[in-house]
Amino acid sequence: MKELVMIIRPEKLEAMKAIIDEVNCGGMTISTVMGCGSQKGSIPETGVNEIRGLKTTINLLPKIQVNVVVADKEVEPLILKVREKCATDHVGDGKIFIRNVEDVVRIRTGERGSKAI
Repeated sequence: MKELVMIIRPEKLEAMKAIIDEVNCGGMTISTVMGCGSQKGSIPETGVNEIRGLKTTINLLPKIQVNVVVADKEVEPLILKVREKCATDHVGDGKIFIRNVEDVVRIRTGERGSKAI
């Protein structure tokens, strides 16, 4: 099993929810977060954080963090769908972090592993 931590643009949340529903994930956790990547919070296509060619301090931009746990075989199809539906080809589209998950326990029933997803 893998956990995917996906950081996306807020306007892509509905597309992400549709993707998660389509791939039949057991569930998702969504958080509103703030952050910046290598662009340091600047948005080149709009000139934000740049005054007369001088960069200003690092600014944090609003993002959405989506966490899902899926079977190993579902990772690549999910990544492809997220890239297809959430990429704008501009800086700030986000990242997907992939982590190994040792085990999962459903608190209500005690089920473990893929049955608990």
